[in-house]
Amino acid sequence: MTGQKPSWFSLSPLLVFLSFYLVTSILVNDFYKVPITVSFIVSSVYAVCITRGLSLSQRIVRFSQGAADSNMMLMIWIFILAGAFAQSAKAMGAVDATVNLTLQLLPESLLLPGLFLASCFISLSIGTSVGTVVALTPMAVGIADQTGALLPMVVGIVVGGAYFGDNLSFISDTTIVATQTQGCRMSDKFRVNVRIVAPAALLVLGWYAFKGMSVEAPATLSQVEWLRVIPYLVVLVTALCGVNVMLVLTIGLLLTGGIGIVLGSYDFFGWLDSMHRGILGMGELIVVTLLAGGMLELIRYNGGIDYIISRLTRHIRGKRGAEFSIASLVMLADVCTANNTIALMTAGPLAKEIADRYGVDNRRSASILDTFSCLAQSIIPYGAQLLMAAGLASISPVSIIPFLYYPFMMGGCAVLSILFRYPRKFS
Repeated sequence: MTGQKPSWFSLSPLLVFLSFYLVTSILVNDFYKVPITVSFIVSSVYAVCITRGLSLSQRIVRFSQGAADSNMMLMIWIFILAGAFAQSAKAMGAVDATVNLTLQLLPESLLLPGLFLASCFISLSIGTSVGTVVALTPMAVGIADQTGALLPMVVGIVVGGAYFGDNLSFISDTTIVATQTQGCRMSDKFRVNVRIVAPAALLVLGWYAFKGMSVEAPATLSQVEWLRVIPYLVVLVTALCGVNVMLVLTIGLLLTGGIGIVLGSYDFFGWLDSMHRGILGMGELIVVTLLAGGMLELIRYNGGIDYIISRLTRHIRGKRGAEFSIASLVMLADVCTANNTIALMTAGPLAKEIADRYGVDNRRSASILDTFSCLAQSIIPYGAQLLMAAGLASISPVSIIPFLYYPFMMGGCAVLSILFRYPRKFS
């Protein structure tokens, strides 16, 4: 419920957050020097202070109600399960096994498109672009060394494919946040999203096949351990079948434990420890979710949401304008925060308001949010993915950007889908 007249001042907590995080990061020339949690604490305290018409205790209660919103809590439960599954699967050796399986299933002559397919499949399976970059960039460096291929281009193949899964995976943070903020099922969002980005992936795959005809394959990879791949395959198949994501992650978690213990990767207590470390690894994301939910509730109460929607939509004449507004909103948030999950948390509630007002299908708004957040994240040289890839390859992150063919093609297809109302079924 809005308690104040809409005004630009109601949005000042967002400006405080962006100023504290973005300006300070620019001044010290390091976008990971300022903790995102501290930035949200500063802006949240400020939001409590400027809220009018309520006592201090009432302001804190309203902040807490926003943090404990049912959508926010559901995201937190999913983050907890996803962290436990991802870490226990990694400790069990599932990531290495999946890498080997993907590359060995491909013809040796198709090295560059094979690397792109491997990156797409692994990121789709494990739900993290950073994890995919960490897993495959060393291999990409080795391929470039052995074949003479341009190193930034080969690394760009890995980074580009990593965003394919980040955008589509059922256990990706971005997918979870995009669908929860828009109120749709992950399987429904996937059906819309894949229609938009599949042409981009196929075109880029064809280009890599052409470029890679003169590249020779490196030495043979390690033997595939099929049992270690099963948890990822089960998670992928059950999620595609529309099974509840929390049930999907629970099944995957039990499989990683059982297979890991049988194969001797860890004992029962080692499995518990890996789950513990995975959950702790999601701690920052959980804290940010709570703080963002509380701060946005105070912004909403103060009329900030109504104000920004009125400004963003004052020239909108239909669904196309609404969808471009949603895309612009999430890209701006990502450029400012250098984190597409945080950008989605910030822009998601605003996008939901715009989508509801202009009749945009919630499956489509979730797809637009996720796709354009990944596009923005892929082209900023201070994003975690490019920084990680550049560090592992010992090159500049800026040198990789011109070779990010898939993210650019994905963005182009997303723009065309808005202009031509594709897919029609969801438009």
